[in-house]
Amino acid sequence: MLTLKKYSILALSFISLSAAAQKNKPLFDGKTLTGWKAVAGAAPYKAENGMIVGIMTKDTPNSFLITEKEFGDFILELDVKLEGDNTNSGIQTRSHIKPEGNRGKGLVYGRQVEIDPTARAWTGGIYDEARRLWLYPLELNPAARSLYKKNEFNHYRIECIGNETKTWINGKPVAYVIDTLDQSGFIGLQVHSIGNNLENDGKKVYFKNINIQTENLKPKAFPKGIYTVNLNPNSLSAYEKSEGYQLLFDGKSSNGWVGAHQTTFPEKGWKIENGIISVEPSGGAESTNGGDIVTKAEYAAFDLSFEFRLTPGANSGLKYFVTLNEKSKGSAIGLEYQVLDDELHPDAKLGRDGNRTLASLYDLITAKKEARYLRPIGSWNNARLVVYPDKKVEHYLNGVKVLEYVRGSEEFRKLVAISKYKDWENFGEAPKGHILLQDHGNKVDFRTIKIKTL
Repeated sequence: MLTLKKYSILALSFISLSAAAQKNKPLFDGKTLTGWKAVAGAAPYKAENGMIVGIMTKDTPNSFLITEKEFGDFILELDVKLEGDNTNSGIQTRSHIKPEGNRGKGLVYGRQVEIDPTARAWTGGIYDEARRLWLYPLELNPAARSLYKKNEFNHYRIECIGNETKTWINGKPVAYVIDTLDQSGFIGLQVHSIGNNLENDGKKVYFKNINIQTENLKPKAFPKGIYTVNLNPNSLSAYEKSEGYQLLFDGKSSNGWVGAHQTTFPEKGWKIENGIISVEPSGGAESTNGGDIVTKAEYAAFDLSFEFRLTPGANSGLKYFVTLNEKSKGSAIGLEYQVLDDELHPDAKLGRDGNRTLASLYDLITAKKEARYLRPIGSWNNARLVVYPDKKVEHYLNGVKVLEYVRGSEEFRKLVAISKYKDWENFGEAPKGHILLQDHGNKVDFRTIKIKTL
C-alpha cells in the first residue's frame, strides 16, 4: 500500500515525465527516415548510427530532406556536423516547395538557417532560399562568427514564434529576424549543390538529436546589443524599443520632416501613401520639384536603417551630417549613401572607380558589393548606416558591409580634396547634422526608417 508521501512523489514524477515529453518531441526516430522525404536534388540521405546523413553529390542541384508535416510555431534543437571547410548546408524553417520549379525537380524556398564552415563564417545567419536571399548575414553580428566549430557537432537552437525567428549556435545568440512571410511550413535538412566539384563529392553532413517543441513555447531572451532585421514595415519590436530605436517615419505622416530649405514639409513632389514615403518623378532633375527633405532633429553618432525601392533608372540618396550652413541651391550638402539603379542611371559610370554606385559614399568611396547580395529593381532593399562616436562610419546593403571609413581622417580628407566637395570647408566633419532624403527627380520609395543614438 502506497503512503501519501510516496504517492505524491510518484504522481509528481509522472507529471514531470509528461511535461518533458510535451516539451520536446523527436523529429527523427534514430533508425529510419519515417516522416521525411527527399526532394529537389539527387543527393542521398540515410539513417545511420542514430543520425541522418546527407551525402554531397556532383552535378545535382540543392537537395533537401523535408518533413512530411508542416509546423507553425516551434522551437527546434539539433546537432549538426559538416565535413570540409569549403562546403555548405542549412536547415529550412517554415518552408515550401514549387513542384514545377527547378525543371520539374521541385524548388524549395523559405527561410534557412545557415551552416557555413568557410572563412566567411556566417553559421546561424538567416538566408531566404530561392527567394529574397540573405536576410541576416553575420556581418550584422560579427561576434557570432567564431561560434561554429569545424568538423565537430554544433548545437543549433531555432525559435520560430509568431513572426520572429531567432537562432543560437552552441548556446550563444546569433540572428534575429522579424518577418511578414510564412506562418507555417515544413522543416528541411539541406545538402548543398557542389556542381562538378570532385573535391567535395562524397563529403557528408550529419544531423542528430533532432527535437521539436510546439506547445507551451517560451521565447528565450536575447541579450542587449544584437541588431534586429525587422521586415514588418514602419514598426519597432519591444526588443528594438528597449535598445533605444525610434522611427524617423511613422508610415502615415510627415511628422519630424521639413523641406531642406523650408520651414514646412513640401506641398508637392513627395507622397505618403500605404506606409511609404515617395519621391515623385519629375524628369530626373535634381531638387526641382519638391526638393530634398530633412529631419527636424540633428544626430551625431547613430545606427540608422531604412528600406528603399528603386524604379528603373532611378537616382536618390540618403545624406547625413547635413547642416544647411552652405546655403547651397538645389540639393543640400552632406555625406551621401547613394541610392541608384547602377545598370540604367548614367551616374554609375561617372566619378572614380564606381564611387557613385549604389551604397557608395557618393563621389568618395566605392561600395564593394557582390551581385548576389542585391535585390532586383522594384524590390525592397535594406540599407544600414552606422556612425560611431569615434567617427568611424560603416555602410551596409542587405546586411552586408560594403565600406567603412573615418570622418576627418587624413585618408578621408585626401578623398574630399579630389571630389566635387573640395570647395566646401571641413566637408563631412560637422559634429552633428540632419538626415536627408534626396529629390533627384526620379520615383523612389522609402519606409522603415529607424535610428538609434549611440
